[in-house]
Amino acid sequence: MSEQQAPSSDPDGEAPERPLTLAVLRHLVREDWKDLPGDTLVVLSRDTEGNGFSPFSTYSHSRYAPIGSEDLVGDVYPLPDELEEDPSLRELYTDGIPDSALPALVLFPLG
Repeated sequence: MSEQQAPSSDPDGEAPERPLTLAVLRHLVREDWKDLPGDTLVVLSRDTEGNGFSPFSTYSHSRYAPIGSEDLVGDVYPLPDELEEDPSLRELYTDGIPDSALPALVLFPLG
């Protein structure tokens, strides 16, 4: 297995690890990964230690809110327009959505 490479613009690796944004992902696809074959499998790790892997399967546009102050683990919530359009979905979130919830692109593994 090859060494993990952090998607960072900090070549010395001195900057703290941060969540990957869509801007960084776009850069990686356009620049760092542009020469990879189109049929290269995208695989997600179950956790930061690499205890299990699964191919990337699907995604959703949602909102993410961290649980606690660490921002490393959180919950995903529907977008406002999804709640507006779906009464049964609104029933699931009668307590509301946390004010800290931010727009997010959520990636889901196959298994």
